[in-house]
Amino acid sequence: MLHNFLNDQSQSQIAVTLRQCCAAEKWVARMIASRPFIDSDHVLSQVTTIWESLEEADFLQAFAAHPQIGDVKTLQAKYTNTQAIASSEQSQVASASNDTIEQLALANQLYIKRFGFIFIICATGKSAEDMLSSLLGRIGNSRQQEIKNAAAQQLKITLLRLEKLAPSP
Repeated sequence: MLHNFLNDQSQSQIAVTLRQCCAAEKWVARMIASRPFIDSDHVLSQVTTIWESLEEADFLQAFAAHPQIGDVKTLQAKYTNTQAIASSEQSQVASASNDTIEQLALANQLYIKRFGFIFIICATGKSAEDMLSSLLGRIGNSRQQEIKNAAAQQLKITLLRLEKLAPSP
């Protein structure tokens, strides 16, 4: 059970665990302060409530801990802390055509230039083509809308990662 898994960890252990799910330090601190969790629903509720109470700087801190979609080298080198839990999130990119990967890389650079942070999407179950389509569809948004979109995607990623971490009953 997720709540027991998190409640049973020491202060330093839970900080490491939570950072694997979301790198926003304020979110991690507030999640730790929320213990003990009553049940798994309470954990999930706190994840969402705390995330939605954060500010843009916190969101940007979380976004900065992600590799760019399609950047396998970045996944391997820079993000060893989340590699085990996040490696499958972009697994479908590995089978994409070189053309699609090149388009993703170019579109990512345009996105970063426009918004100042990388494109965030919950990539689980999405093909490279799906992610490219989403990226191209979002690049015309305002920065404010894109912070909101990326924050919503980060929340999905965080929830999925938490579920992966909890031991199965």
